Amino acid sequence: MKSVALHNRLTTILLKSFTILLFFGFSISSFSQDVDEAKQREGRKLFKSLCASCHKLDKKLVGPALGGVEERRENAWLLAWIRNNAELRASGDQDAIAIYEEYNGSNMSAFPQLTDKNINDILYYTTVGEIKKEVVADSSTVAVGGSTSGGAPEWLIYILAAAIIVAFLMIASLLKQVNELKGNTKPDVKSNLKRDLQELWVGIKNNTFLKVTSTIFLLLVGAYVVFGTLFKVGVDEGYQPIQPILFSHKIHAGANKVDCQYCHSSAKHSKHSGIPPVNVCMNCHKNISEVAENTVVELEDGTVYGKEYLDNEIAKVYKAAGWDAENLEYTGDTKPIKWVRIHNLPDFVYFNHSQHVVAGNVACQKCHGPVTEMEEMYQYSELTMGWCINCHRETRVDLKGNEYYAKIHEQLAKKYGVEKVTAAQLGGLECGKCHY
Repeated sequence: MKSVALHNRLTTILLKSFTILLFFGFSISSFSQDVDEAKQREGRKLFKSLCASCHKLDKKLVGPALGGVEERRENAWLLAWIRNNAELRASGDQDAIAIYEEYNGSNMSAFPQLTDKNINDILYYTTVGEIKKEVVADSSTVAVGGSTSGGAPEWLIYILAAAIIVAFLMIASLLKQVNELKGNTKPDVKSNLKRDLQELWVGIKNNTFLKVTSTIFLLLVGAYVVFGTLFKVGVDEGYQPIQPILFSHKIHAGANKVDCQYCHSSAKHSKHSGIPPVNVCMNCHKNISEVAENTVVELEDGTVYGKEYLDNEIAKVYKAAGWDAENLEYTGDTKPIKWVRIHNLPDFVYFNHSQHVVAGNVACQKCHGPVTEMEEMYQYSELTMGWCINCHRETRVDLKGNEYYAKIHEQLAKKYGVEKVTAAQLGGLECGKCHY
């Protein structure tokens, strides 16, 4: 009778555990299926065009991180703040005033033109984030190790899912064995959590099948974690080294609208974009020895540098160029500025800036992000093989004024049945394009 009671309690615990696991699994499945892709896509488009220069989802940029902002603020407050934050502050709203003071009185742009639907689409995107899309391979694509984003390969995810299914089957098998042992007798035994857990642990230790399957499951999970980590080795997204001179792209490219190719002139003529020589800096700073009053540079960690510090940074440029600011002449005593390289592709990868900038007409921000909003430059994109390939698959070729490509395009468009071919269909996925 005692044995039957033991198995009866064990069955109850296992049934509850199995129910919870199934509920958890179906909850995750239903969440992934319930994402409104059209709403997410529209929100993402608005976010990228209006918000991305100051905000990121997962970390602070110029403004706070916006991921999950709907959990922190009420919808009505967010609508009022985004549409006209100055008006909300004027109304005496303490939360709005606190945010304004936290960011040193920086004014956020008002968006009175946005409808409630527009704002809610943006907020929906900040909640669900990016949706991982499966790339369907065809005759024009190549395999990239099962992964296109630098993460763990997809086959490991399938193995993990299979392991979870095996775990469910294992529990079902245990339930079957217990039911066979307990028979039809249902003694009235009061439940005791501590005793039930102890008996469950004893039952697990004595079950060889459970030990084997648990070991396999843990090994698969371990493999998933290890391979996922290894696939991120060398992916330096977000890399932001300390530079010898505090150079603000936000001030130069943003506020003063200095064209990217004024400093990086070799980007349209060479494989490399080039590091601008100090002489290029002196073209302007020969006459600009100090910054304007009230000029500040605020870094992402909250550090703020004022006029005195920034004027000293200009003095470093003078020292490197050998410029005597008092006598207005070059001394000839030059010292190179030892800039720290940020974007660095492996040696076995060929990338040509001129091909992308001139022939491809690709904007610098496509790869380097919102440079005009960066106080300190950092690596914005993954720059992985999968990231490049996805760009080639999505980028449609601009054939304006190019008869050579126009002829090829006409042939390929007919072959693939499309109006405009992508860089991938034009040969952008051939191994020899980047590896030779």
